[in-house]
Amino acid sequence: MALFGRKQDTPHRGAITVSVMLATIMQALDTTIANVALPHMQGSLGATQDQISWVLTSYIVAAAIMTPPTGFLEGRFGRKRLFLLSIAGFTVASMLCGAATSLEEIVLFRMLQGVFGAALVPLSQTVLLDAYPHEQHGQAMAIWGMGIMVGPILGPTLGGWLTEFYSWRWVFYINLPVGILAFLGVTAFVAETKIRKIPFDVLGFTFLSLALGALQMALDRGQLKDWFGSTEIVIEFSLGIFGLYAFIVQMFTAEHPFLSPAIFKDRNFVTGLLFIFIVGIILLATLALLPPFLQDLMGYPVLTVGYVLAPRGVGTLIAMSIVGRVIARMDPRILILSGFLLASYSLYQMSQFTLDASEWMIVWSGFIQGLGLGFIFVPLTTIAFATLDPKLRTEAAGLYSLVRNIGSSIGISVVTTLLARFIQENHVDLATHTTMANPAMHMPVVLQYWNLATVAGRAALDAEINIQAATIAYLNDFKLMMYVMLLAVPMLVIMRRPKRRTAPSAEQMVME
Repeated sequence: MALFGRKQDTPHRGAITVSVMLATIMQALDTTIANVALPHMQGSLGATQDQISWVLTSYIVAAAIMTPPTGFLEGRFGRKRLFLLSIAGFTVASMLCGAATSLEEIVLFRMLQGVFGAALVPLSQTVLLDAYPHEQHGQAMAIWGMGIMVGPILGPTLGGWLTEFYSWRWVFYINLPVGILAFLGVTAFVAETKIRKIPFDVLGFTFLSLALGALQMALDRGQLKDWFGSTEIVIEFSLGIFGLYAFIVQMFTAEHPFLSPAIFKDRNFVTGLLFIFIVGIILLATLALLPPFLQDLMGYPVLTVGYVLAPRGVGTLIAMSIVGRVIARMDPRILILSGFLLASYSLYQMSQFTLDASEWMIVWSGFIQGLGLGFIFVPLTTIAFATLDPKLRTEAAGLYSLVRNIGSSIGISVVTTLLARFIQENHVDLATHTTMANPAMHMPVVLQYWNLATVAGRAALDAEINIQAATIAYLNDFKLMMYVMLLAVPMLVIMRRPKRRTAPSAEQMVME
């Protein structure tokens, strides 16, 4: 009881929260902020489209591999030391990315960003859970969730603005003041944990790294290489499956496994992993589809795209602020259900877009989706960790972040692959109905623009077919994601509502 009481009286809790949230937002922003700057980087560094994609891939792969060891590194070196090293390394790597003069340099420095940034999110989650008493964990996760969810959503907006008015290099330089403030705050206010001599499962880490690296490479390069029509992708998938199988065997047979099997005995946490995987798919897959849809098909400039996507983050902030106030008095499963239904409805709205859709319709659907994701993330994180042994928190937080990122990677790969295939199928289907055998093709208004008897008319018709085929393909992707959200809802019956804990009495707080 003494421990519980001390946690309720954690000194400088507000300063701790601000410090760790700065680190979280800095890392979360970098998952998407560089995306809109890629074309500018490509021209500045003289890279091809295939080559410039490594700017994203190197960061994702490095972060995926280095997220699982967070629990071990925290035990071996102490939470505060690891946190400070991660912040400093991430900030310095960001400066090096901004100063890079060649493709090789920026890929290397982005990899360093991923290595140092991997621990920031799980460490910040663990620090906040330990800084707040159990009955305030919902509020703590609401604050933490704002950085995790709003960072990637606002990344394209901030990245587009910095690139347009300054340079792509400021996409990375912006991390310097944030990193300095976070470093000073953690130095001053976060307490160090005891160092534990934990055996390191080298074999388990090697197998997991092989699985994550190979599968991530296959997902990132699959569309470019025509998936299993490419020997490279077949090899990467084979290595990934082998690594995953070997890791699972090692985890359940090793004396000191890299990941404790006890984590997977907690029903709430395992179900939470399944849900956060789905959330990862929807969060970044939607953001991967909307900017090209708005720019390429609706003709929006990059700054306007950023502005119409920004209300999604506003919706998330509003939902999380509401959840933080009511979660202690409500069943978290009700909030999660509400969030899934709202997010599904927003995807239904997106599946009804036309090229004449108003900015208000785009803004409103994004705002609704932001509300839905905000209602999901906080109660989901709270209930997932509610029944977990506190000793497993850092290890579990790393796994939780990893699964969310894997969901995002798979989601982006799936929707972009399906988009390309839908476009091809729709083009063929539409083309079969636009021949001279169709009486509609002989109407005066049609002949004025798409006269099949002229080269210019045929070219104009083909361009219009391409636009319509792409539009339908985007709408099909949105509808598919809606079905994914709805199909996940029944899993809520598996989760158990955590028992309520009341604040300790004054007598309990002083008991040893």
